[in-house]
Amino acid sequence: MKIKLSSIRSDETLSVTVEGDTLVVNGQAFDFSPVGDGDTLPRGAIKSDWFDGDVERIDGQLIVTLLLPIPSNYSPEQAFPADLINVPNGPVTFPAPLPDAPTTLSSEEQA
Repeated sequence: MKIKLSSIRSDETLSVTVEGDTLVVNGQAFDFSPVGDGDTLPRGAIKSDWFDGDVERIDGQLIVTLLLPIPSNYSPEQAFPADLINVPNGPVTFPAPLPDAPTTLSSEEQA
């Protein structure tokens, strides 16, 4: 499976698990096993706002595009994400944000 990512600024969270040709996206399962080689499932046929393109199967490989919500402290890897190639079964790991900036205490708060 190949997962393409399309970044969108959002504080929502995305949790994806791969189980064969099924993607579980934030707890909702999407079974793409009926998509045959060379077939395209139009984006409009998928009842989820997390998909950002058609689903295809090319040379036996399922290809999906998902929206990747990125927080205000997004990393370059989140802003311009690389495709996830040969995604194995299990939870999908997405690029991580930058660490939160350390908060500094004012001189009054330090006292």
